Amino acid sequence: MSTADLVIYPRWLIPVEPAGVVHENHALVVDAGRILDILPADLIGECYQPSQTVKLPQHALIPGLVNAHTHASMSLLRGLADDIPLHPWLHEHIWPAEKRWMGPEFVRDGTELAIAEMLRSGTTCFNDMYFFPEVTAEVARRYGIRSCLGMIVVDFPTAWGAGPQEYIAKGTALRDQYRDEPLLSFAFAPHAPYSVADNWFREVRTLADELDVPIHTHVHETAGEISQSMNLYGKRPLARLAELGMLTPDLVAVHMTQLMDDEIAELAAAGVHVVHCPESNLKLASGFCPVARLLASGVNVALGTDSAASNNDLDMIGEMRSAALLAKGVAADASALAAAAVLRMATLNGARALGLERDIGSLAPGKSADLAAIDLGGPELQPLYNPLSQLIYAANRAQVSDVWVAGRRLLRDGELTQMDIGQLMTRVQRWQKRLSTPLN
Repeated sequence: MSTADLVIYPRWLIPVEPAGVVHENHALVVDAGRILDILPADLIGECYQPSQTVKLPQHALIPGLVNAHTHASMSLLRGLADDIPLHPWLHEHIWPAEKRWMGPEFVRDGTELAIAEMLRSGTTCFNDMYFFPEVTAEVARRYGIRSCLGMIVVDFPTAWGAGPQEYIAKGTALRDQYRDEPLLSFAFAPHAPYSVADNWFREVRTLADELDVPIHTHVHETAGEISQSMNLYGKRPLARLAELGMLTPDLVAVHMTQLMDDEIAELAAAGVHVVHCPESNLKLASGFCPVARLLASGVNVALGTDSAASNNDLDMIGEMRSAALLAKGVAADASALAAAAVLRMATLNGARALGLERDIGSLAPGKSADLAAIDLGGPELQPLYNPLSQLIYAANRAQVSDVWVAGRRLLRDGELTQMDIGQLMTRVQRWQKRLSTPLN
């Protein structure tokens, strides 16, 4: 008999791989932060002597959700400028607020608020794009969540730096500082084709090859972006990025609501990853990502929330439901995005996009014990014929009961184990007062 740190006994275990599989009355064994075994629950006594057991008699245990596109600290801007199209939303409201208030304290408190929300809704890894990533890194480390930190690049100066050269220098130095931190990884994050010049895209491409990191960028988000690119460059943004050598398996392209069939084929041939942000796209009326066509073409499609300023939440369970329903409507096909496929988008596909699929995204021996448990026993989820379908089409984030990252329990019975929520809320209320002050 072998020893183990932990055995979890859920009613259902949904590993993501193989697709659509649901194990009933199985147990998951954790040791040294990794999944050691998955086997029928009645065999545990013959095989393992755990230090701790957790029984979840009416729960589904799934891989921790991967939010593949966030701007975490913008949680402090939640609801600040609603019901406004993207261009005026950014230029007249969000960017002026950031210019006035953005700094280490803003990023610290906003990121902490985001992490609290993400953990409470089953997210164990987030891919961030924002300034002061050194602050985000420290907050993520403090609370034990996994994160991919954006080494942001944008043409204009901000409170974090004077321009692209300084941003790149700071980002690469931060990566060097944390290169051995197991829960932190890095990606270059050039903001978008409309905000980054050709020479800086080329620089990012070269450095990404040298450092073996992804490149995370907004692209083809709106019809206006396409028109602007045609006016300035005589070509669509994807064609411009292709000429710059950006269409490779390193590219994580976010939004992608404006795609033609030949562009989808090009993305598939190049191995580009796409991150779908359905609720943000809907709220800003940006357009519809053709998810079913992308998946059918072999493109890896992940799922993200975007920021709480444009969504207005970081709820990946809600995002999964929105993605599934929207894909059916856009494709005029009720089978366009099945429950198993959308769960994979929110887990293993996100891990693949970030280069983390060997460690996270599915439940398998050897992978990190990044886990989320959802209570499916409530009356609003009954009768329960298929726990996987019920998770996507009927569950909500309030039913997330427990979360582990690398075997460390960060949410227990709905309560965060590492965070003082009362203290955080006091700081958030101070920010609300500051941000409510008129800009002029």
